Amino acid sequence: MPFHFFREDVVRRVCLYLLPLFIFLNSIVAFPQMQRGSPEERANRYLESVRNQPGLALAFLRDMPKGGDLHNHLGGAIYAEDLIDYAAQDKLCFDRSTSSAVAGECDSACAANAARPAAECSYHDPNLYNSIIDAWSMRNWERGHESGHDHFFATFSRFSLASRNHVGEEIARALQRAAADHLQYLELMHTIGGSQSAELGSKIGWDPDFASMREKLLAGGLRDAVAAARKELDQDDQIVRKINSCDTPSALPACGVHVRYLYQVLRGLAPEQVFAQILTGFELASADSRVVGLNLVMPEDWYVPMRDFNLHMRMLDYLHGIYPKVHISLHAGELAMGLVPPEGLSFHIRHSIEQGHAQRIGHGVAVMNEHNAIDLLHEMAQRNILVEICLTSNDVILGVKGNDHPLSVYRKFKVPVALATDDEGVSRSDMTHEYLRAFESYRLSYLDLKKMARQSLEHSFLPGASLWSDIDHARLVTACPSKQETASTESRSCERLLNESEKARVQWKLEREFTAFEKQF
Repeated sequence: MPFHFFREDVVRRVCLYLLPLFIFLNSIVAFPQMQRGSPEERANRYLESVRNQPGLALAFLRDMPKGGDLHNHLGGAIYAEDLIDYAAQDKLCFDRSTSSAVAGECDSACAANAARPAAECSYHDPNLYNSIIDAWSMRNWERGHESGHDHFFATFSRFSLASRNHVGEEIARALQRAAADHLQYLELMHTIGGSQSAELGSKIGWDPDFASMREKLLAGGLRDAVAAARKELDQDDQIVRKINSCDTPSALPACGVHVRYLYQVLRGLAPEQVFAQILTGFELASADSRVVGLNLVMPEDWYVPMRDFNLHMRMLDYLHGIYPKVHISLHAGELAMGLVPPEGLSFHIRHSIEQGHAQRIGHGVAVMNEHNAIDLLHEMAQRNILVEICLTSNDVILGVKGNDHPLSVYRKFKVPVALATDDEGVSRSDMTHEYLRAFESYRLSYLDLKKMARQSLEHSFLPGASLWSDIDHARLVTACPSKQETASTESRSCERLLNESEKARVQWKLEREFTAFEKQF
């Protein structure tokens, strides 16, 4: 055998035998590199390693603590399957011509061609059951066949009667889903007391003198409406605690979710009704700690909300002067080009902040269509105005997603943001999938998502001092120098802060849950 063949063969054999050794030695070197750093850094690296594996990313994000959901409409938070159960319990019918739950006499038989079958017929008729779910949610909605905007908002009138008598059950269900999403806090928008204050506004009639209008309402029975709303909250709270077994050893995780309410004003009503509801929100939040603020709802692009937008801001400006401690979050900029004339896109966010005294903005999708948008972004960052980002909702209602959505712009200008579900039942989503969408669409890291979770609690309307001295750089207040401390080793100053501040207690809980979550990595 020629020498050069022998030499090549020897080299080949040596390499073959040494290769496993090199792999082993490399793994010894690489293992500490993979394990180095804090648990937070290791969690961050793990999520990045599964960026192209959605199933593993979803599992990670499912278990990740997420802070609070600050933009959640109770009426839209419930999945259609639960609403069908409520309709069946109340012996309602399903009107096929309007796809709505209706009262009265149902067709006597559960025939396939029945025009008004009983809701309970759907339990034995898969086609009927599925058609109700599709009519009462965005399931199977097809882009291009029907406006997502119109289908979305039409669902509420269709299932409203099924929902009416089950508010306590709905709250319990929303808390169960929040617990499954590893949320610590839920701020539910809810028109507590129903239409009572709006009806009072109609009875009193419109008075453009806000001071006079307020006095007429208070003298005419609005305080009774507030008292009735508080009583309703008491009753619903009892139902929630019973459903979730909160006073028993078998309490559900939902009992550990902190819940507060934003009084929900229907801005599509007549001015006298809107003013009465706004006043009710201010009065109720002043009287009951469970109600932490108010918000104006209904589609921003509808005729009355567009026509009366500036009037509503003046109402808020006046009443804020009387009730300065009541918090305000406002839907603004839930609009897209073509939905309204260009001028309708140009001022809602700015006016909501500067005239409506909004401390948070819901959606804010149209921000770059505002006059002097860059200046507005700087103002929002300077004034620490958080934007409640609802990615799924903005996609299905407005068709705005990906690079067309301003989430990256807000982050670029250091405007605080937090993810929210909006109407998770109607949208067929949940907070975990909002996080997944943000992770996939905007290449956010675990650290980015963690900051959003913290921001959600920092900008919640819970009372008390914050746990953070500088949330952007994750610096705790001096009273609580280490978030790694256990309850038994907290300093006295930290213990005092947690005892005095409801907000700090929920923030502390989030940090404890982050610590436990990150230890896995």
